[in-house]
Amino acid sequence: MDQGNDASLILTLEFDPATQNWAQNMRSTHFPAARNIVPAHVTLFHALPSSCRGRIGANLATLGDAPEITIGAPYLLGRGVAYAMKSPELARLREDLVSIVGKESLTRQDAASWRPHLTVQNKVSPEEARALLADLQTAPHPVRCHAVALRLWRYEGGPWTLLKRFAFITA
Repeated sequence: MDQGNDASLILTLEFDPATQNWAQNMRSTHFPAARNIVPAHVTLFHALPSSCRGRIGANLATLGDAPEITIGAPYLLGRGVAYAMKSPELARLREDLVSIVGKESLTRQDAASWRPHLTVQNKVSPEEARALLADLQTAPHPVRCHAVALRLWRYEGGPWTLLKRFAFITA
């Protein structure tokens, strides 16, 4: 379905290559195949109005150094599992974007307090989710990595179309 210029925009995080591969492998292994239609990601905004695309692009055109991210312990979503994320630099960047877009333009979900996470399983039975959580809790945490880019997508009723990749400065 082509929603053209009125389609919502999604802003996500791209990890460094090793971490992105790990995240994608986790998602490919544990996410229901029929629902696994977008790459592994951490969402900064779920539904930005398309009218703010220019303002977002102008702000993200000159990103600074690649922010460090701490991947915390996995936790239960109810019918899935996610890893908690922490990055003061990304939190500040997101707050800057909220100021640019205007909180009144955001959906309730995007206007709420940001709790970054990487969903590796969703839309499964609670029992299946609890079993995966028990398995994942045996791995060491936290893990540190970096963001290398932000990706701006257009929501198309299921799959997303990548509109632009904004790279951070990496060493």
